[in-house]
Amino acid sequence: MKRSIWAAVGIAAAVACTAAYAAQLKITNNTLWDIHYLYMSPSDQSEWGPDQLEDDILETGGTLTLSGVSCDTWDIKIVDEDQDECEIRGVKICGDTQWTITSEDLLECQSDD
Repeated sequence: MKRSIWAAVGIAAAVACTAAYAAQLKITNNTLWDIHYLYMSPSDQSEWGPDQLEDDILETGGTLTLSGVSCDTWDIKIVDEDQDECEIRGVKICGDTQWTITSEDLLECQSDD
C-alpha cells in the first residue's frame, strides 16, 4: 500500500513539473505579408511538426497564441502569401513568451537563398 501511495505522489509530481514547463507562445505577425503556414520543431529534431495555423491565415498585424509549448529551443518555418519560405532557427521559448516576426526577418531569409 505504501508503494502505491508514493508511486501516485511521484506521478503527480512529474505531471506538475511537465505542466510547469508547458506554456503559451504568442506570435505576432509584424510583416507586410500574411502568413499562410507556420511549422515548429524543437531544434534537435529533423522533421517539422504540423502546420500550427491549420486552415487559418495569420494576417499582417495579427496574433496567434499556442498553448502547451514546452520549454526548449525551437526552429520555426513560415510560408507567406507569396509562398516564400523562411526558416528561423534557435528561438528560445520558456514560460509564457511573446515572439514577433518582422518584415526584416522574412527579407533576410530571402536574401540567404
